[in-house]
Amino acid sequence: MSEDLIPSAADPAAMAMTPQQVVAALDRFIVGQAGAKRAVAIAVRNRWRRRQLPLEIQGDVTPKNILMIGPTGVGKTEIARRLAKLTGAPFIKVEATKYTEVGYYGRDVESMVRELLDNSIAIVKAQMKEQIREDAEKRTEERLIDLLCPRVQSSEHRVSPLEKGDDNDNQTEDNASASYERTRTKMAAMLRMGSLDSRQVELSIEQKAAPMMIGASGLENMDMDLQGMFEKIIPKNRIKRKMDVQTARRVIFEQECESLLDVEKTNRAAIELAENMGMIFIDEIDKVIASESKSTDVSRQGVQRDLLPIVEGTTVQTKHGYIRTDHVLFIAAGAFHKNLPSDLMPELQGRFPIRVELQDLSVDDLIRILHEPENSLIRQYEALLATENIRLSFAQDAIEELARKAFDFNQTNQNIGARRLYTILEHLLEEISFSAPSLSGSEFIIDAAYVKEKLASASQQEDLTRFIL
Repeated sequence: MSEDLIPSAADPAAMAMTPQQVVAALDRFIVGQAGAKRAVAIAVRNRWRRRQLPLEIQGDVTPKNILMIGPTGVGKTEIARRLAKLTGAPFIKVEATKYTEVGYYGRDVESMVRELLDNSIAIVKAQMKEQIREDAEKRTEERLIDLLCPRVQSSEHRVSPLEKGDDNDNQTEDNASASYERTRTKMAAMLRMGSLDSRQVELSIEQKAAPMMIGASGLENMDMDLQGMFEKIIPKNRIKRKMDVQTARRVIFEQECESLLDVEKTNRAAIELAENMGMIFIDEIDKVIASESKSTDVSRQGVQRDLLPIVEGTTVQTKHGYIRTDHVLFIAAGAFHKNLPSDLMPELQGRFPIRVELQDLSVDDLIRILHEPENSLIRQYEALLATENIRLSFAQDAIEELARKAFDFNQTNQNIGARRLYTILEHLLEEISFSAPSLSGSEFIIDAAYVKEKLASASQQEDLTRFIL
């Protein structure tokens, strides 16, 4: 594979978007939180600016990591996730509470970098597959024809040249070969038309034996050299399975793509992509602040210490090679209900110079969330019930009443932000959703009166905990 097949950026067009364009794109999915959107838009633009600099300057320009502060359900995670989709950059979301200090039972913080690289490899492979798709599809078709029409095997008995009729035998073999090629040509035409999709074939599939488990995390936390040794020792089993041609086509295509891809070049491209374009979203970072009243929080401060070199920039060893985190963009988030950002280690605070506070959602925000974003909650429920041939529509006064109810519940119970809308809508449409198969062809118009009627009992009890996800 030539070097020009190796992608050097996630999506050059997206990375060159202006901050205003990034904010406009995020506005299609997320309501409000202008400050957070501006911060991530500038961070994306700075990555593009850095790549325009001379190489001797690029190495010194590090990303300005972002700390998002705000209650749950206001859009912190969604902003980071949508930003990654928009740019096509490698992205992972991790929970800070999953990790423990080195020496304690649990995951070490370096595993987040390994996960980022795995994500990057998947992106690079997907890009490269498009480049080799034509060759892989040709090979796939040839293998399918071989399965459907096996090649003619040589006869065990060959006529001696001293025996009569050897010319006739040669002619017979030539005729058989020509007939076989005609059959393959017809089979290929039928295969392209999809006429053979339901026919069964037997396919050999390679499977790795289950690795021995060492500790809770298996091979991932082992020394890289030892892990590589075990992977070579573990035998690969080949099993035969029967499947239809349509399924076999997908399996064979993946096998052919794997055989055409250059693993070393793929890994190098993925490492370069993760190092320069990768984003790691660390949620619940406020939960690793040690509480003075609890002696069981001993490892929390240690997690901060272990996070520090990762965020500052270090080299992490993975089974695919070494990866540096100097230019990975880190976005941390936390509600900080019981703690303050200043309670984090000073060194860690300094690695998140950009701080944005996300605001609680107002009634107007909840109204907009219900119907403004693409694939909004209301559109999702309308589409779901449309699969049962039920037409569902919401009047404007119903949307306003739903938003007011959600806001009231957030004020009187635990504030879970926009996620309260899931709670309300599930409760509101529970009866229709349950009876939907027997209501095919019906039409329901949800108005404010319907909302008040269905949520009356919930308003009295102020208890919707069984619906909270």
